[in-house]
Amino acid sequence: MTDMQGRVTRPGPTLHRQVVAYAIAAVTTASLMSTTVYAQSVDLSQWSPDYIRSIAGTETFDTAGHCADVVPLDYTGRLTYWWTGPTEASPQIEHTINDEFWAAWAKTYPNIATDAQNIDYNQLLDRLRTTLLGNAGPMVVRLQILGGVEFASKGYFQELTPEDIGYPTADFWPGAMKSVTWDGVTYGVPTNNETMAMIWNADIFERAGLDPESPPATWDDVVTYSKTIHDKLGISGYGLVARQNAGNTPFRFMPQLWAYGGGALDEAEASPSYQDSYLDNDGAKAALQAAFDMYVRDKSVPTSALTNTQNENQSPFIAGQLAMMIAHPSEYAKMVDLAGQATGADKEVADTVVANMRYGLIPEGPARRAVVFGGSNMHFINEEYVEGGFDEQAAKAFACFWNSPEWSTKLAWTGSNPGNLAGFKTEWMKERLDTIKFLDVTTSMLPSGIPFPVIPEATEIMNIIVPDMLQNALTERMTVDEAAADAAAKVDALLGGGL
Repeated sequence: MTDMQGRVTRPGPTLHRQVVAYAIAAVTTASLMSTTVYAQSVDLSQWSPDYIRSIAGTETFDTAGHCADVVPLDYTGRLTYWWTGPTEASPQIEHTINDEFWAAWAKTYPNIATDAQNIDYNQLLDRLRTTLLGNAGPMVVRLQILGGVEFASKGYFQELTPEDIGYPTADFWPGAMKSVTWDGVTYGVPTNNETMAMIWNADIFERAGLDPESPPATWDDVVTYSKTIHDKLGISGYGLVARQNAGNTPFRFMPQLWAYGGGALDEAEASPSYQDSYLDNDGAKAALQAAFDMYVRDKSVPTSALTNTQNENQSPFIAGQLAMMIAHPSEYAKMVDLAGQATGADKEVADTVVANMRYGLIPEGPARRAVVFGGSNMHFINEEYVEGGFDEQAAKAFACFWNSPEWSTKLAWTGSNPGNLAGFKTEWMKERLDTIKFLDVTTSMLPSGIPFPVIPEATEIMNIIVPDMLQNALTERMTVDEAAADAAAKVDALLGGGL
């Protein structure tokens, strides 16, 4: 595998997105201020923790009965499916729900022989590229929100709308639907959508002389807090992630870049053209400088940040050796799991960490508060690229089942939210809100979500060029200005010199 794999060298057409609100005043008053699209099942104009709780558990859904109207339950066929599911780093509840899903699927459609492969997050895209070149792909694939447009632009994906599997498009986030639209054609269904939050250890904050109940309000504060914690306690302040060719990196660095006014392109603007590089503007360089200050100047982040994903932040956090990080609600569930496995003195430390975990809004910057509008999408692969041919009815039955309000909610249990907005009205959403601490905080960040550029080159920009820019600056191979200029030049070359 090389960083050229899957590269697209022609610029995509200009695409436009709706205005996304830049900030929310507080978790309890968050609302989707700029969204004028109303979903059939929920009212996005009222979006807030109170509204989310008010609709949870208000409706019931018959998943099998609904999907029977799409594909008869006695249909006989075959299905091949690739996705990234639970890993060793996942909380146990994710493994339990995964097992329950496959048992329910087999019971509901017992005559559809299913070959499902759970493929590592950082390997799925490369493996799919290789198999499609050999016409040996699966029928259905679930990809991170960043990955689909690359394959759609090459003609690998079929047209696919929510209506094709029995659901209205209005029941999915507008930003999520944009992520499955290429050249005016819809080619997928959003399975889940998510935003993250800032996590901190209140005990560490207090011992470092910081307000234990207040997260850093700005990214400049993150730099200052991280240094204070390191200088006073000798531990890492912030869990910087800068690994190359790993999706965790852009999901944690882009909110910082956008907050200062930078961007990969102009994706954070109200009406982006996706033709103007912002990687070397003053905002992008300020964000990169902040990362440099933490890693090189202050040495207040893990020295292993250059090879870390978020998984590598978990052990130091539960050991009380890391004060802040960005992640999903699943981090709390994971810390509870890790504390349950600890013994002796480690158990005491772990229990203290869990008791002192706090979640808050991701810090804002001079330009805005921002977070990646993330998630995953399900796609159908064109028959000529599928090993053994494509079974349309089996694929539709499976997509209906997975993306139902029931399973869209359950399969997003600890770390995300249902892609099907009707899931917010289910009993399972109510159970999640009642049992998953801090879920309402991360859900409240959705109005500040910014999708990655919806162009085929987005995968390489985010997973290769942006991490390379970080690496070049943090290893001091280049100055901050040189690293930013180098990254912008690479984007220019990738888009065919069209900037």
